Amino acid sequence: MYFKRLKELRLDNNLKQEDVAKILGVDRTTYTSFEIGRDTIPIERLNTFVNYFGTSFDYIFGFTNDISFKAFVKDLNIIEIGKRLKDVRKEKKYTQDYIAKILNTNHSVWCRYEQGKYLINTTFLYAFSEKTKVSSDYLLGKTDNPKYFK
Repeated sequence: MYFKRLKELRLDNNLKQEDVAKILGVDRTTYTSFEIGRDTIPIERLNTFVNYFGTSFDYIFGFTNDISFKAFVKDLNIIEIGKRLKDVRKEKKYTQDYIAKILNTNHSVWCRYEQGKYLINTTFLYAFSEKTKVSSDYLLGKTDNPKYFK
């Protein structure tokens, strides 16, 4: 999954790929794969990225053009994330099967996300936020404002 804003933020801050790789605790080639979209950056690494640059998941995903974001959450709470995913799904009156189908996964995987057994993967978080029009930062517990998108 390609997020052009990874590269834009790096360049705007006069950093090399090697610099960002060190910040994320990965090899430069791994970071390069994230930046060009060959591999999808895991949520934990993306959280480190947004915290370092003072921006949001919603900005990286292109859901907002507001680059500034003050909420810093070092460790994501997998249980709280699961609860928020479930609450939003139920509020939208979607079934787990329906969400699994639109994400091209199976019911048991989605169920484990909602139960807080697995941390949702970046691609699924993006697709779920896009479908429900709910802030990824809210879903990840970085803000208490669900901020609905148009």
